[in-house]
Amino acid sequence: MAILKIARMGHPILRRKADPVADPRAPEIHRLVRDMLETMDDAGGTGLAAPQVHVPLRVVVFFVAGARAAAEDAGNGAELRETADSRAVPLTILINPEIEVLDDAVALGPEACLSVPGLVGQVPRPQRIRYRGQTLEGDVIEREAGGFHARVVQHECDHLDGILYPQRMTDLSMLAFAEEAMRAQTAEEAPPSEPAGGEFSGETPLGEDEVLQDHG
Repeated sequence: MAILKIARMGHPILRRKADPVADPRAPEIHRLVRDMLETMDDAGGTGLAAPQVHVPLRVVVFFVAGARAAAEDAGNGAELRETADSRAVPLTILINPEIEVLDDAVALGPEACLSVPGLVGQVPRPQRIRYRGQTLEGDVIEREAGGFHARVVQHECDHLDGILYPQRMTDLSMLAFAEEAMRAQTAEEAPPSEPAGGEFSGETPLGEDEVLQDHG
């Protein structure tokens, strides 16, 4: 495995639409995913898209910590009908993902990005979505998501279409340096919340469980 260089805002690869993956089971895709997982872990991110590591393919990896999801959703005024544990989403590899918006309700929430270091912005996103894609074994995964979970998936999948979160913002006065935003929250005596986001060999491909186990 290898820690890959993360592309920053302004690099052309972050502006182009990524290409579909022809075969999720191909050894080079398994190698890419392993490297993405190590890179995400090293950078402390919640998710990572292949274009962020200079590979123009439709691949994302992400996870959602239950406690963080509960805190984010509570901060947005959402009703907490689920426990923090039930809000957790395990490490997920999503290849050729598609998103369907399930309703018109939109909420603002904080987002940061490994490709836009040092900044955080309030981004409007649909609150409920359905997403589907392929696993490393070529099987189909489909889930419904709401709140922070939905925000993370939309943020990562935007990278596959050449979109960074500032392009989704409707009020750029709500884009700030992360340190200043945290200082303002502290001054208001509000508990700070972490924003969403934080993105070939010919060897025999590993199964998805083995890739995830290798990551852990």
